[in-house]
Formats: sequence, structure tokens, C-alpha cells
Amino acid sequence: MRALLMALLLSLVLASTGFAAEVRLSVAASLTDAVKELVTVYGKKVGNVTVLANFGSAGSLAKQISQGAPADIYISANPRWMDYLVEEKLIPADQVRTFAFNSLVLAGRPDLPVKNLEDITKLRRIAISSPKSSPAGQYTEQALKAAGLYEKVKDKLIMAKDVRQALIYADRGETDGAFVYKTDALLAKEAIILLEVPQTLYDEVTYPIALTFTGAEKPEAVAFYDFLKTAEATCILKKYGFVVR
Repeated sequence: MRALLMALLLSLVLASTGFAAEVRLSVAASLTDAVKELVTVYGKKVGNVTVLANFGSAGSLAKQISQGAPADIYISANPRWMDYLVEEKLIPADQVRTFAFNSLVLAGRPDLPVKNLEDITKLRRIAISSPKSSPAGQYTEQALKAAGLYEKVKDKLIMAKDVRQALIYADRGETDGAFVYKTDALLAKEAIILLEVPQTLYDEVTYPIALTFTGAEKPEAVAFYDFLKTAEATCILKKYGFVVR
């Protein structure tokens, strides 16, 4: 209710001045569809506020922000890159909270002979998002090493710039499979979830969210940030397969 009242008040103020404010988001690629719907729903409630979302790997986005790219709200796919921006004094530590949770799966063609994680050694090409910048890739690498499989399959791994590109490779048949988030796999046209990676093998996939120092000073950014805490926003996230606690 507070978020809606703030948004409506902001809309009235902006309407009276004829000024359309902008809120800039930097969002992990795996949240693309859910955030696009959140932006659409919010836009119908509030006029004269344009929410612009920049999607990409969490690491790439964090580096962009550290180099001066405009951002009012940052949503990472793991705490590491959020901590990086806090250490860079670009995000106030007291603004950070958990937005949602996810899990890691292997997606691929329905006819692949994969019944357990060890079966991936039978595959020829496996897509993962680059561990250098993508949390999904980092979780995948962590899981494969914990399972004692990384050295056996490292020459089969095809690096993608982010988790969405990894899914595209598998969905088009350009690779046998891809390690992606469960929420991404549910959006595939051809590929299916072949197996869920045991949670004991990797850290829980956590999405932290925060206002930047710049965003914290913008009423329109604060209003959208508060909207993302509402029951309505939670329902949208759950629709796309995210876990919200």
C-alpha cells in the first residue's frame, strides 16, 4: 500500500510539471521476463515514470556501474557482485535485501541419455554461462567440481556470455544441453529439464537487490523499489518460477 501511495503521489507531481522521470535498472539476465512484466504492471499504475531495464550477466552489469553507467536499482544473481558494489561505495549496505531465489538445472533435448549428473560425461557439447562474469556459470563450475566431474567435462563446455545465451544454444540444438536456472529452462521451446542439480553441490542461488546511492535520492526509484516488495510483485515472480520467502 505504501509503495502504491508513493507511486500515485509521484505521478501527480510529475504530471503537474509535465516531466517524465526515468528509473534505470541493471538486472541479471535470468530475471528478464519477470522484470519486464513487473515494469509493465507498474507502468499501468503510474504515469510519467519510465522504467528502463538493462539486462545482462550480473558481473558485467556491476562492472558497468563501477565505471559510471547510470543505475538506480541493481539486482544481482548472487551476493558476490552486490558486495563488490558495496565495497566500491556505489551501493549503501543498508539498502541490500534478498529479492528471490532460484535453482540450477540441466536442460536439453528430450532424447538425451541423462538420468543423473554423472551422465553428462556422455554428452559432446554442454553450454554454460561464463564463470568469469555470470553467477550461473560460477554455480555450475562449483557444482561440477564438488561432484568430481569438472575435469572430465571441461573440454566439452561451451561458454556463453550469460545464462540466456546458454539456454538458446541448447534450445536450438547447438549444444547437447546447458546448465541454466530452472526459471530459464521453463521458458525453452524445445529443450526440457533433464535433471535438477543437487542443491548440496552449490551455494543457494540468491538474488540480492538494492538501490544505488543515486537511486536512493530519487523518489521515483524509491517508489519502484518499494513496489517490488509488494504482494503483487511477489505473485509475478512466483509465476515465473522464482522462490520468494
